[in-house]
Amino acid sequence: MKPINKRILQEILAARFENDQHKRLCDLPHPSALKDSYKAAHRIKEALEKNQKIVIVGDYDVDGIISCVIVSEFFDDLSFDYEVKIPNRFKDGYGLSTELIEELDADLILTVDNGIAALDAAKLCKERGIDLIITDHHTPLATLPQAYAIINPKQESDGFPDIEICGAQVAWYLLAALKEVCKLKYDLSKFIELLAIAIIADMMELRDLNRALVRRGIERINQSKRAAFRAIKQHYQKDKFAIDNIGFLIAPLINSAGRMDDANLSYRFLRTKNLSEALGYLEQIASFNESRKDEERQLFEESLKQANALGPCIIASGEGWHEGVLGIVASRLAKHFKKPSFVFSQSENRLKGSARSVGKIDILNLITKASTCLQNYGGHKGAAGLSLELDQFEALQEILQTEGGRIPAEDFLDSDEILGVLEPEDVDFQLLELLENFEPFGHKNPRPFFVLENLRVKNKRLLGKEEKHLKLILTKKNKVVEALFFHFDKEPQVDECISLVGSISKNEFRGLVTPQLIVREIL
Repeated sequence: MKPINKRILQEILAARFENDQHKRLCDLPHPSALKDSYKAAHRIKEALEKNQKIVIVGDYDVDGIISCVIVSEFFDDLSFDYEVKIPNRFKDGYGLSTELIEELDADLILTVDNGIAALDAAKLCKERGIDLIITDHHTPLATLPQAYAIINPKQESDGFPDIEICGAQVAWYLLAALKEVCKLKYDLSKFIELLAIAIIADMMELRDLNRALVRRGIERINQSKRAAFRAIKQHYQKDKFAIDNIGFLIAPLINSAGRMDDANLSYRFLRTKNLSEALGYLEQIASFNESRKDEERQLFEESLKQANALGPCIIASGEGWHEGVLGIVASRLAKHFKKPSFVFSQSENRLKGSARSVGKIDILNLITKASTCLQNYGGHKGAAGLSLELDQFEALQEILQTEGGRIPAEDFLDSDEILGVLEPEDVDFQLLELLENFEPFGHKNPRPFFVLENLRVKNKRLLGKEEKHLKLILTKKNKVVEALFFHFDKEPQVDECISLVGSISKNEFRGLVTPQLIVREIL
């Protein structure tokens, strides 16, 4: 592998965005690019004028919760009446269902971040004279629901640019159309702080308009007077949020209520204007997040015991496994094995699972090839959910492993991830600043990793309550660098000479900022 310097690194990272068309917020696509957006806006305007009952049906993940917050706050600001229904993962299952419609009293149902696969529910809406507007971003199946309007950039004949956007963005675009139809003066940029969280949490590609929104969003979060963000800062003693805090702190907190109990708690947390009320919600949410971590740790360890590392796909299942953490465990397995991973919970004769992809593999396309075994499935390229009867599980595994074996080896890898060999003397503030210019890192803009060779371990110590993390002081040619190795699987000895793969991050401690390495693996 070739050495890399800052000039070459700048060129490599800049090339990732050379085809971006929407680099500034003023360049964003117009709502008319989304099919049915104005048709839906006119129907909502009619419902508002006739004082008809509108029900917003969301999802229990971050994207779904934030979608509900954005639409409900917009309606509140304009004194429109509505009801919000976020299904409970454990009692209601995912998205708009016929059972849910039986509970609702509505003239118009508006789904956010779900509905594209709700064929039976849409049929029931039609029978009952309820107009259904679907806003979603998940990949449509061959048959679309019979809805009044469907706003989804992935449906055929849609004119939206070829950029994957999340459910909250689709809902936000509908509000932009509604604002125009109702001739309203309204600043929709007030929601950019929330959009940034949804984009990152839902693992959208961080290029083009998504990149522009997230970069502005992190600025807005730090300026925000929203009680929820003030509460998180106070609770976790943060002066300001860095971009990584969205993915590793804010999003997991919002997600935890829906994973462990009921997402409506996170919805109320984001909606409240009262700081003491937000702190009360946060205390419950933080407790759920700790429970989530414990459950995740246990299921990950159990999954490792049964995972067959020889096959192209990693598949694990267990009786009564907590459904709320299946996706996180699948994600950890995918990172650990660098293979698409599937984790299932068995309840009686039924299995419910989550899948996560790696590299360039389209996980939903892989699942679709096993559709004859499944009751339900849906999602997007990077993540998906599926359910099936127990007697179909063996056939499903066989198809996934067979079809996975046909995927080219290079599709399993992010080929532009490890960018070259870096010398310790290059790990400085100038490098930190260069990398910050290309944040946020994520899907389609992977975090740059580097190889550092022949480093001597000067010192080491274990970190964390369970001592699962390692802090290293490394030297080479009188240059000293600090390194953190989270969930380390190999512990070097003092005075040992090591080579590693790692990324560069900013260490802020008591006002002192220093660059540090985050170790991915010791070679």
